[in-house]
Amino acid sequence: MVDAVMPFGCLALRDGRTYNSLSDITDKYEIGQVLKAKEFCELCLVKERQTDKVYVCKKFLKKDGRKVRKAAKNEIMILKMVKHPNILQLIDAFETRKEFFIIQELATGGDVFDWILDQGNYTERDAANVIRQVLEAVAYLHSLNIVHRNLKVLPVGVINVQNKYESNKHYCHLLWF
Repeated sequence: MVDAVMPFGCLALRDGRTYNSLSDITDKYEIGQVLKAKEFCELCLVKERQTDKVYVCKKFLKKDGRKVRKAAKNEIMILKMVKHPNILQLIDAFETRKEFFIIQELATGGDVFDWILDQGNYTERDAANVIRQVLEAVAYLHSLNIVHRNLKVLPVGVINVQNKYESNKHYCHLLWF
């Protein structure tokens, strides 16, 4: 049976659970090839069809077991709670009968260690600024009673008008995966 008040055209099934169809996702996003396969999920780029904005998509396969399903549900629940300028934000989340899809902001700054090496010089003030941002993000998570056990700090980059990547020494994000 179809419930008219369900978001994203979800179907309400007899067990009360709601599921998206794959077309709900592909109508909104163009899904690219897999960038990386991780222990619990696959990462790929997606492009929002309406805006051409590019995001990262994590796809969890339900057939991989209860641990994977629990990890995906937990991540979605936490990301829905978290709104902080130094934590990559949840853009969208979908659940089909076979998969979970988590769409998040895309971090393009690369690895922090490589970024520091590329800077040529890295002042104590730069380091203090990055550490301040990391600690503010962690304090925010702790204020929500969330403990992040695998922090990844990413410098945030921008593309300039000549389509060249420029790093921004004064801004970083915590990555959730």
